[in-house]
Amino acid sequence: MKVARYFLVGGAAAGVDFALFAIMVKGLAIGWMPAGVVSFCFATLVNYGLCVRYVFISGVRFRRRQEMLLVFLVSGVGLVVNQAALAALIQVAGCDPLLAKIGATSSVFFWNYGVRRYLIFKPLP
Repeated sequence: MKVARYFLVGGAAAGVDFALFAIMVKGLAIGWMPAGVVSFCFATLVNYGLCVRYVFISGVRFRRRQEMLLVFLVSGVGLVVNQAALAALIQVAGCDPLLAKIGATSSVFFWNYGVRRYLIFKPLP
């Protein structure tokens, strides 16, 4: 059941990520690389807020500040994967940045869920 709720929460955060990326790249003519970093970081904040409200129980393993720091550290790995996927899809495959963003975002979904569920928010035995 948690994976279904995370899928909805992740979908909402991905929507924020995609919309902000699109506004920056298409509307403001910001390069895809800085736009990808900013939109991903903002979406991570949205994802964390929604996760502790609807998916995971906050504070079961770590204090809230540590928990948030861990989420952003884990997301840092996701950001590297996201940016690498964007680079491969845009620069190598020649995809439109918005199509590339969809693929890149999808590539980090299970990484984020797995680490959050089994390491950060996993209750102590």
